[in-house]
Amino acid sequence: MGCIASSGRTTRRTLLQGAAASAVVASGGLLPQRALGNALRIGDAAPPATLTTLDGEQIATRALLGNVVILTFWATWCVPCRDELPLLSAYLTQHRSDGLRILGFALDGPEHIDAVRAVAQKLTFPVGLLGDTRLPGYGRIWRIPVSFAIDRQGRLADDGWRDQHPVWTQERLDRIVTPLLVPA
Repeated sequence: MGCIASSGRTTRRTLLQGAAASAVVASGGLLPQRALGNALRIGDAAPPATLTTLDGEQIATRALLGNVVILTFWATWCVPCRDELPLLSAYLTQHRSDGLRILGFALDGPEHIDAVRAVAQKLTFPVGLLGDTRLPGYGRIWRIPVSFAIDRQGRLADDGWRDQHPVWTQERLDRIVTPLLVPA
């Protein structure tokens, strides 16, 4: 199960909202419209996204055409995120030469930059602060971890909003991303 994105401060309301959202997902109920990422569609052009890294470099998904790209949204306070990040880092190490790129968007606020830097130092992919919980085309990032996979032609290949179990596992990476890495 994922974490509900917040300001990082856990309140009774946040916990209740998280429980309610989890119950809806677990019961197979409909996700709120905001969770559908503004009607993303597998096979359509992925909305553009730009990561501003902790060092100030800007990396745009449009500049990564020809590569398979994973956009991953996480936070230092999210336990499933902390479990997922090393797996993604190792997977990138294994498949970078196959044309895989990963962009990590941290939902932590600027006051937690030191914690984000500490996590980022252990990863093989660039990380930056999201800055706003809304990313045009993807909607409001309200549940983390959540990720989106983009194929070499810039089309959405996996929509994290629709994944019942959105945390990356080796099996899920092998099923969703590895086939995208096979040269055409």
